[in-house]
Amino acid sequence: MSRLAFHPVTEERWKDLERLFGPRGACAGCWCMYWRLSRREFEKGKGAGNRRALRRLVRSGRAPGLLAYRDGEPVGWCALGPRQDFSTLGRSRTLKPLDARPVWSIPCFFVRRDERGRGVSVSLLKAAREHVRKNGGELLEGYPVSARGDRMPDVFAWSGLISAFEKAGFREAARPSKSRAIMRRGVGRRKP
Repeated sequence: MSRLAFHPVTEERWKDLERLFGPRGACAGCWCMYWRLSRREFEKGKGAGNRRALRRLVRSGRAPGLLAYRDGEPVGWCALGPRQDFSTLGRSRTLKPLDARPVWSIPCFFVRRDERGRGVSVSLLKAAREHVRKNGGELLEGYPVSARGDRMPDVFAWSGLISAFEKAGFREAARPSKSRAIMRRGVGRRKP
């Protein structure tokens, strides 16, 4: 199996993200905007509106996530950014901040169907750690779910699985519900 390569989503990589997400925008027109918009804005924009919102974000120069490539083809994605970039997290009672420390968040993933179960999510988590470190962050956080035997329908695993976060070196920082954890990992200091 060939190795994966990882790149932040920039304007030059927009077509790759579109190809990975396909005409349905990864999942029912989400375009990975669920965590970034109010519920009303998200529902109103499903499909083309959410696609335009994500495109604007990419054009602004802010890389909203990472793409994983295998043999030059996009096979996976994780949303990534400072927690304050994800307004839905700010409104969540379940996923409220654990403390005042500045944290980067990974709220969701999308992995191409034929690549699922091959460690792409774990590799994306490791690449995210390095990306955050290079960008001056010190703490990375995700909000995965658990499943008996870690098998569940793919549509319910978009925030990642606890086992993937554990394999990438994250530790459980809180368990706000029976099925969801807040997982954290320090990223180390950027070398001068």
